[in-house]
This record gives sequence, C-alpha cells and structure tokens, in this order.
Amino acid sequence: MRLKNSRNGSALTKQLMYQYIASLVIFFVLLIVFTLTAWQVCNGIVWQPENLVYRILHTVKEYIILFISLASLMGWIGISYYFLEKPMRYLGEVVAAAEKLARPEDVPIKLPEEMKNTQDELNLIREQALRNMMIAKEAEQRKNDLILYLAHDLKTPLTSVIGYLTLLKDEPQISGNMRERYTGIALDKAQRLEDLINEFFEITRFNLTTLTLEKERINLSFMLEQIIFEFGPLLEEKNLCWKTEIAPNVEILCDPDKLQRVFDNLIRNAVNYSYAQTDIFLSMKPDGDEAEILIKNKGKTIPLEKLDRIFEQFFRLDSSRSSSNGGSGLGLAISKEIIELHGGSISAQSVDDSIAFTVRIPFGTS
Repeated sequence: MRLKNSRNGSALTKQLMYQYIASLVIFFVLLIVFTLTAWQVCNGIVWQPENLVYRILHTVKEYIILFISLASLMGWIGISYYFLEKPMRYLGEVVAAAEKLARPEDVPIKLPEEMKNTQDELNLIREQALRNMMIAKEAEQRKNDLILYLAHDLKTPLTSVIGYLTLLKDEPQISGNMRERYTGIALDKAQRLEDLINEFFEITRFNLTTLTLEKERINLSFMLEQIIFEFGPLLEEKNLCWKTEIAPNVEILCDPDKLQRVFDNLIRNAVNYSYAQTDIFLSMKPDGDEAEILIKNKGKTIPLEKLDRIFEQFFRLDSSRSSSNGGSGLGLAISKEIIELHGGSISAQSVDDSIAFTVRIPFGTS
C-alpha cells in the first residue's frame, strides 16, 4: 500500500508540474499574441496628438519592454501562487482525512477529483480500521463475557467442595462407602475448579505476554508419537481410538515446547468434539519444504459462519457457560499465532460430520 500511495503521489506531482508549465506557456503565448495584435490595431488607427488614449499608448510604446516585463512578472507570480497554493490545499485535505482515520467513521472520506486515487486508498484504510475496531470490540466483549461466566462458574464447584468436606468433618461416623463417594465428588469439583482457574491464567498470560520462539532441531515424528502415547488414556476414557500415519525421521527447526502446545490444543479439541466410539486420525508427511500434519475426527459439522471465526480470540464453538468442554476460547488463537511465527499455516475444514485441522510448518534451516 505504501508503494501504491507513493506512485499516486508521484503521478499527482507530475500532473501539477505539467499543468504549471502549460499554464506558463499559454500565458506567455497569449501575452505575445495580445501585444502583437494590439500593436497592429493601434498602428492602423489615425490618432490625434491631443487624444488621451494616444498619449497613454505612446508612453506604453516608449517603455514597451518594461510593461511587458511587468505583465510577465505579474502573470508568473499569479500562476506560481495558484500552483503553490493548490498542493498546500491538497495537503490540508489529506491532513484532515488523516485525522478522520484516527477516529474512523461510516462516512467516506472525500477529496478533490484530482486526488481520487489517494481518496480510494484512504477509504480502504478507513474500512479496514473500522473492521479492526469491530473485531477488537467483539473480542473484548467475548473476553468479558467469558470472565463473567468463569467467575459465576467458580462458585458452583467451590460450594460443592466446601459442602462435602463439611459433611465429612461434621459426621465422623459416616460409612466408608459414603466417605469415599463424598471424597470422590469433592475431588471432581476441585479438579473442575482448577480447570477454571487455569482458564483465568490463560487469559491473563495471553493479554500480558508476547510469544517468542526458542528454536532447536527436533525429530517431529518422535514428538508426535510421544504425544499420541500420552493421550492414550484420555482417548480410552472417552471410548475413542487412534489411527495414525506418521512418516519416520522427519526433522524440523522449531520451538518444541510451543509446537507441542499446538498439537495438545488440536488433539484436546478433537477429543472434546468427537462422537463416542470413533477414531481420531493423525497423519504427518513431508510435502516439499514443509511438513504437513492432519488431525481429523468424527464430530458434529461446524457451520461455515463459525468455521470462519474459529481462530479468533475468545471464540468458543459451544458458547454455553456450563459446558465442561468449552475452554477459554484461546487455544486455537494461540495455536495459529505459534504456527505463523514458525512461518507456517493452519486451517480448518468441516464437512459431513468431520472436523479436520491441517498444519503446515517449514522444515527450517539451522
């Protein structure tokens, strides 16, 4: 855009310069034509010496060079002033338009016809600024709603933990089975409480820190196999199974901790949104100078309008505040940022009761 604006400014400058030179040429041509025409007309008239007009013209004739010089100077000053004032007026228009960009409005920016290209560029910037403001406002609203929901949800497990621990304290004669049951419920509620607190920390970390990479060369094949092994118990608990196709000994230059966080987010997402007794498919293969990783599961098709927003901050597929599956809505946004910092890309597709995430990450050079 900067290069395009530079070209537009250069074209406008050339146009003004051509107009300035053309105006000077036309003025001097007209001045010469007028002088010659007036000379011929005056010579064709018989003048009386006592005629006032004759005396004036006779004086002009004696000082013709001076009068032509004065006329030329005045014309040059007038034309120069006009063409110097014109770009200053344009500059004032652009400065006023720039001030509007600081507080973009729905009303389009209007500039003189000669600056239409600049006007179009500024309106594009204005529209982008309006879109960014709307996106930021929506993200802020989603974050505030999420914090409100989390704050509300913190009360329920905390109340349960306190309630069951109080029962255990106040009834020492309680049976072993009931004690075990109450303890198990209190533990489940405490774990849910921990998850909610972790979500608060996730939101705080995302707002206060900037992601940076500490790269090293790793065996991506081994990393994925290890992650698959670690998620085995969780898949078994959810009645899910792995199906994998991982190319051996693929090495990449990356930040292993942050990349592992990406795969952890994607797999947990697949687990949370999979139908029971289905497979989660994970493949990794070299593709040119990149590694392509595909994570696919069988689950409810994501509507297109939600699929387009799935990587936005604080956006959750399940907006229900009571959902145990719905996280802070940051996992996919953070994953996208990490992959793009590595120079890669991440995309999502969902058709026919399937959800697939494709990650492409360059091998990198040491």
